[in-house]
Amino acid sequence: MGRFHRHDDGTVHSHEHDDHEHHSHDHGEHSGYATGSERIEVLEHIFAENDSRADINRAAFESNGIRALNLMSSPGSGKTTVLAATLDELANDLAVGVIEGDIATDLDAAKLSGRGAQISLLNTNNGFGGECHLDAPMVNRALQGLDLPVLDLVIIENVGNLVCPAEFDVGEHAKAMVYSVTEGEDKPLKYPVMFRSVDVVLLNKIDLVPHLDADVDTYIARVREVNPSATILPVSARTGEGMPNWFDWLRNFTSATQH
Repeated sequence: MGRFHRHDDGTVHSHEHDDHEHHSHDHGEHSGYATGSERIEVLEHIFAENDSRADINRAAFESNGIRALNLMSSPGSGKTTVLAATLDELANDLAVGVIEGDIATDLDAAKLSGRGAQISLLNTNNGFGGECHLDAPMVNRALQGLDLPVLDLVIIENVGNLVCPAEFDVGEHAKAMVYSVTEGEDKPLKYPVMFRSVDVVLLNKIDLVPHLDADVDTYIARVREVNPSATILPVSARTGEGMPNWFDWLRNFTSATQH
């Protein structure tokens, strides 16, 4: 079965998935087109429209002195737990807004409420299973739920998925991902586009390493194979181990611009 993928230079190409593993997920509106050159043209148009709206989002952030971070991961990595701990830590330092992306429900948004941040919920359910990622037009709509002039930082919690989210610029200034030791050390090699796209990787759940057949150095080496320049932070959102390094990274990231 063929799939179309946007390369780093912006071109769209097809490739086959017959001989390698691929996450099963619904591609929503960007998969139901004709095959061949017609489909490539449609997808190129979708990406171009997305990138145009991403520029609008970025301009809105910058005009309000905001730094925006796109936070991605697979489902179950602990992304929302990381974010909850982050909001608790930054509540007295920074004005934070969160765009909470999920296919359905407000469960994660509820976990983040009452932690001193503005929350704008964004469900991608379109009646056909829901989009597997956030795109720039979705984020633009979610911005209407935030009081941008008073914010310092906006964190966009993307839909849990290791494929599509990496391909869509949503107007962020940096990308981060949460990668759990429970996912296995092979994930950077299986999903290189995601790992290659990010500026920082939080290697989460390191408190479980003694109970797993896992070696932190090997996980880090696998990330380095596909992304030599990313900041890699071993953390446990549950115990707090390593989290001060993440908080410091965020403070430095946010201080790159000021109101």
